[in-house]
Amino acid sequence: MAARRISSLLSRSLSAYSASPSSASPLLFHGRVIHGRGEGRTIRGFGTNAAVEELVTPPVKISYTQHLINGQFVDSASGNCRTFPAYDPRTEKVIAHVAEADAEDVDRAVKAARKAFDEGPWPKMTAYERSLILLRFADLVDKHRDELAALETWNNGKPYEQAAKAELPSLARLFRYYAGWADKIHGMTMPADGHHHVQTLHEPIGVAGQIIPWNFPLIMFAWKVGPALACGNTIVLKTAEQTPLTALYAGKLFQEAGLPPGVLNIVSGYGPTAGAALASHMDVDKLAFTGSTETGKVVLQLAANSNLKPVTLELGGKSPFIVCEDANVDKAVELAHFALFFNQGQCCCAGSRTYVHERVYDEFVEKAKARALRRVVGDPFRKGVEQGPQIDSEQFKKVLRYIKSGVESDAKLECGGDRFGSRGYFVQPTVFSNVQDDMLIAQDEIFGPVQSILKFKDLKEVIQRSNTTRYGLAAGVFTQNIDTANTLSRGLRAGTVWVNCFDVFDAAIPFGGYKMSGIGREKGIYSLHNYLQVKAVVTPLKNPAWL
Repeated sequence: MAARRISSLLSRSLSAYSASPSSASPLLFHGRVIHGRGEGRTIRGFGTNAAVEELVTPPVKISYTQHLINGQFVDSASGNCRTFPAYDPRTEKVIAHVAEADAEDVDRAVKAARKAFDEGPWPKMTAYERSLILLRFADLVDKHRDELAALETWNNGKPYEQAAKAELPSLARLFRYYAGWADKIHGMTMPADGHHHVQTLHEPIGVAGQIIPWNFPLIMFAWKVGPALACGNTIVLKTAEQTPLTALYAGKLFQEAGLPPGVLNIVSGYGPTAGAALASHMDVDKLAFTGSTETGKVVLQLAANSNLKPVTLELGGKSPFIVCEDANVDKAVELAHFALFFNQGQCCCAGSRTYVHERVYDEFVEKAKARALRRVVGDPFRKGVEQGPQIDSEQFKKVLRYIKSGVESDAKLECGGDRFGSRGYFVQPTVFSNVQDDMLIAQDEIFGPVQSILKFKDLKEVIQRSNTTRYGLAAGVFTQNIDTANTLSRGLRAGTVWVNCFDVFDAAIPFGGYKMSGIGREKGIYSLHNYLQVKAVVTPLKNPAWL
C-alpha cells in the first residue's frame, strides 16, 4: 500500500500560526535580564533586538507515516487503522498522523524479520555485497540531506543548521564506517592441547529489536542499524513516538539502496504497547535500547522474563564538566555552555554539573551568565538560531519544575528561569550558581537548558563529588596541565572523558556508560560485538604434521 501523502498538513498547520506583532512574542532574542529582589532570583523578562518574524514553512513534505514491514508501508493492524499525532514543537500543532503499532504489528514485523534472516537473500549475500548496500544508502542520505534535516527540525525542534551541517553528515559517515566493517568480521584459529583444530566463527545474532529515542532520531538510527546490518542481522526498529518521521524516510531510502524486504522493519508507537511487545517478544534474539534509566530497567526486565535475550542499554547521565584553576576562563565558559545547552540541553551526556575551581568561580559565573543571555532562541529553521523548543509539553513542564526546584532549594538563579514566548515549547537559557550536591538540579537528569554551577577546592574533592552519582555516562575536563588531565581522566568513573573538548562523536569512538548509565558500548568496533554470536568449532586432526 502506498505511503500516505499528507503534505496538505503543511499549509494547514503553519497558516494557523499567524499572530500579530502585538500578540506574538519574539522568536529570536539576545536576552537581557531584569532582576527583581532576592539576589537576582526573580526574572522579570527577556529583551530582544530581533524583529518578530513569522515561522519558516518547512521545505519538505511528509510522505511516510505508515509502518515499514516486509518492504511495504502498511497501516496498523487494528480495524480502525489506529494512528497517533506527530507535532511541531514550535507551534504545538499536529503536523501528521502516524500509524500506531500494537503487539500485532510488532509480531508482523518480527515474523518478516525472522523470515528474511532464515530464508531471504540477506544472510546468503557476501559481506562485500552487504557493504555496497550500506554505501548506496549513505550516498542517498547525502542526496536527500536537505529533506531529512528539515524533517528532523520540524518534528524535533533542533536547529536546522545543526541537523544539516552536523548530524546528516555524521549519519552518512556512520554508515560508510560500518560498510567498511562488513567484510572484516571474522573469527580466529587457536592452538589446543591435543590433536584438534580449533576455530571460532563470528555469526550474526539473528533478529535484533531496537528502540531509539527522540533527541537524536537519525543519529540513534545509525548507531543501532549500522552495526546490526554490517554483521548480517535483520531488524525491527521502534521509533520514539515523538519523532517517527525521519526513520520512516530513511527506511524508504534503504529500499532504494537495494535492501531486501524484511531486513529492516520500522514500527512507530508508544513504549507500554509497541515497545513492551518488542522487548518481550520470544522470537527477538537481541535488544538494544536508548532512553531513560527508568525505562531501561523495564526493558531489561521484559527481556529477561521472556527469552533472556541479551540487551544493550544507553541510558541517562548527569555528567560533570570540571573547570580547573589554570583554565582560560573565556574558553572554558564557551565550552561549558556548549556542553550543557547543545540540542536544547536534551543530550544524555550533557555537562549538567559544571564544577568550577574556587579561584576562578566568580569570574566564570558572571561570564557564563552573560553567555547564556546572548544565546539566540527562536525558530530553529532560521539561520543563526542556537536553541529551538523542547520536544513536547511533558518535557517542557518537567524542565520548568526542575527550575522551580532549584529556586526553592536556594540556588541562585542568575538568568532565565521561565518559558520563552507564549507558544511553543521554548525555555529561556537558565543558569544557577551556588548549587549544592544534594539539590535535585545537581542530582537528576533535567534534559533541558539549565546550567548548574558548583564550586570545588581541589582535585581529590572534585573527583569524589563527581563520582557520587548513580550515573556514569560522560565527563568533561578543562585544564592546561597534562598531569591534571591524566589524574581526572583516570579518576572519573565515566564511559567517556573529554579533555578540553566535548561531544566529540567520531564513528570509531565507543560510547556507553558506567553504573546506571547503561550496559555495553555503541559505535566503533565495540558495537559489532553486540550483534554477533561466537561459535567454537573443534575438529580432530589425524597424524598432523605440526600442532
